[in-house]
Amino acid sequence: MAAQRNLLLFAGVALLFILTGVFQSWNLSLNILNLALLSAIMAIGVNIQWGYAGLFSTGIVGSVALGGLAVVLVSARPVPEGWAAGGPRILGALVFAAIAIGFAVWLYRRLKPGASRTLALALYLIVAFFIYRAVLDPAVVAVEANNPAQAGNIGGLGLNSLVAWPVGALMAAAAAWVIGKIALGLREDYLAIATLGIAEIIVTVMRNEDWLARGVKNLIDLPRPWPVPKEVDLQSNPAFLEPVASLGLDPVTASTIFVKLLYATMFGLVLVLLVWGCERALNSPWGRMVRAIRDNEISSAAMGKDVKFRHLQIFIIGSAVVGLAGAMMTSMEGQLTPPSYLPLRFTFLIWVMVIVGGSGNNWGSILGGLLIGWLYLAVEFLGPQLMSAITAGLPAGGLRDHLQDTAAHMRLLTLGVVLLLVLRFAPKGLIPEK
Repeated sequence: MAAQRNLLLFAGVALLFILTGVFQSWNLSLNILNLALLSAIMAIGVNIQWGYAGLFSTGIVGSVALGGLAVVLVSARPVPEGWAAGGPRILGALVFAAIAIGFAVWLYRRLKPGASRTLALALYLIVAFFIYRAVLDPAVVAVEANNPAQAGNIGGLGLNSLVAWPVGALMAAAAAWVIGKIALGLREDYLAIATLGIAEIIVTVMRNEDWLARGVKNLIDLPRPWPVPKEVDLQSNPAFLEPVASLGLDPVTASTIFVKLLYATMFGLVLVLLVWGCERALNSPWGRMVRAIRDNEISSAAMGKDVKFRHLQIFIIGSAVVGLAGAMMTSMEGQLTPPSYLPLRFTFLIWVMVIVGGSGNNWGSILGGLLIGWLYLAVEFLGPQLMSAITAGLPAGGLRDHLQDTAAHMRLLTLGVVLLLVLRFAPKGLIPEK
């Protein structure tokens, strides 16, 4: 019965995408599907952290942003002038900062606790900071002065965007290791606050450091991942135009649908591989150990399990999955827009997906990602249509205009209602953990 119910739930979600294609457009339906697939991958990453190990992290947006940054550093066109102006010096400053932090950690462990250690570390860090800024600042000014209207950054390696996907996962994993070392020893509510703050620091750095990825100026025209072509290239390719013409289709519409189908295939393949690996891990001795730690840390520690190490391990794996999805999203959009990395979209919405789908269950996370992903984007065009139908009988004037203006808020209202209904009637999610 449970398997049949789960199939019906997925069939119902698939029907939503089909109806969107039939009554709106297949371009819109596929666009929502691609974003929903990416959201489902992010939901799996959050489910690994929360559903497997009970780690309540609100820093998801930071991992998504780092994944997007990886696409810029790996795939963006090189800017030789910008790199020559100050790239090596910036790299040297970052290396110096890493060595200085490592030496500070070594000092902290070597010196005896007390006021003398605190004073020595404070003096050392102040001096190191001023040296770091003295090396970094002139280089940053030189890079950002190089053609600021079109560049002003160090550029990327110019590699295929597909290479940036695992790099995005690695960058998010490296940041998670640092965050985990700092925050995983905190209590659950403090962990949530710390991860949210650190994620905001990551996004703020990306917004303000123009030399890195042009900051709020945004970086556009990023190359697409192999083998996805550009629509304009398809529209001039006889091998594509001939079968399209024989079917009587519009070349412009057909090319956009073809490209989105390619993305959907690639994202779907990544999602399938992730689910296969997660299911094997969850049902292995490792998965049972992690869930035992989640349910009772004290008894697990008494059985000889390294709770702190396992928490760090899970935190890194979940963040890497989210970073992978962030790189895939930037690769598909072809641009990096740091102002778009908002906690509402890339933290709390992903949490809603996990809660609605069912934490601790990989299939529940996928269902929640697809359902809430569709709902979040579909309400954008369904809300105004619904409100227009509701207010059709009202006379023109203040009340009608006010109600139609509130349609812009239908998205948040709908998500809140769905979340309340699920928490009331299915508190463990639509597909709960076994």
